[in-house]
Order: sequence, then structure tokens, then C-alpha cells
Amino acid sequence: MDGLLTLLLWLAALFLVSIYVSWRAGRLDRLHARVDLARAALDGALVRRAAVALELATSQLLDPATSLVLATAAHAARTADAEGREFAESDLSRALRAVVDQPGFHEALGDRVGPLLEELDTAAQKVAFARRFYNDAASATRIARRRILARVLPLAGHAPMPEFFEIDDTPPALG
Repeated sequence: MDGLLTLLLWLAALFLVSIYVSWRAGRLDRLHARVDLARAALDGALVRRAAVALELATSQLLDPATSLVLATAAHAARTADAEGREFAESDLSRALRAVVDQPGFHEALGDRVGPLLEELDTAAQKVAFARRFYNDAASATRIARRRILARVLPLAGHAPMPEFFEIDDTPPALG
């Protein structure tokens, strides 16, 4: 009778441990899915910002040199590979600030560029929010993967460790 009780206690403990491990693995899976969704949203926001910047560059509202600088930065951001993406996006942010923050920019263009600048402001804000959301998701996933259980057992499977996306996303002063 004592042997049967000991066996049942061991089986109950094993069952509870397996439930906990399964829950942790499911949580890691959900965190990785959240990172993937956040990355897709960030990529969409970055592409939209580059498209609006390219639209501004080709709008005939800017002088040719400024248009060329902005178009080059927007094109580089859209076509950058994974390694150079952060640098290209930061360069686009700096180019946008250099164009929009020029002395007399708003006065020279007046009402001709209003809707385009509103769209650019919205796109720049979405990039900042999407990057913050993605980095928060990556941070939560990295913390969960550093726990002892996730390191000892392959709970994350073959999913790569999410990396932070760090860019200069300070928006231009459009107001």
C-alpha cells in the first residue's frame, strides 16, 4: 500500500511538472508569434514611411538636390538587406529631418504640401510606435528564453532569438 501511494505521488508530481513545462512552451510559442506579428507591423510602417518620403521627393515641391537626397535615402531604406536595414532607416530619418526642418521650409511651400506632410507625420509616428511595440515583444521573449527551464529544455524549438531593432526614428518637426 505504501508503494502504491508513493507511485501515485510520483505520477502526480510528474503530471504537474509536465503541465507546467507544456504551459511554458506554449507561452514561448505565443511570445514568438507576437514578435513575428510586431515585426510585420514594423516592416509595414517602415515601407509606408519610405513610400511617403519618396512621394515627397518626387512631388516637384523640393529643389532637385534635396529631392535627390531624400529619394536616395528612401530607396536605400526600401531595398536594404537585413544587415543594413537599421542604418538605412536611420539615414532616412535624418534625411527627412534635414529636409523638413530647414529654415523656411514650411513658409516656402505653404498649403501645397500640407496633406503630404500630415501623411508623413502619421507614417513617422507609426514607425516609432511599431518599433517600440516590436522591441517590447522582443524583450519579453528574450526574458522568457533566459529562464532556466527554457535553457535546459528546448522549449523554443528552432526559433531564433529575437533581436532588437534600433533606429533613429525621431520624427521631423512638422507642426
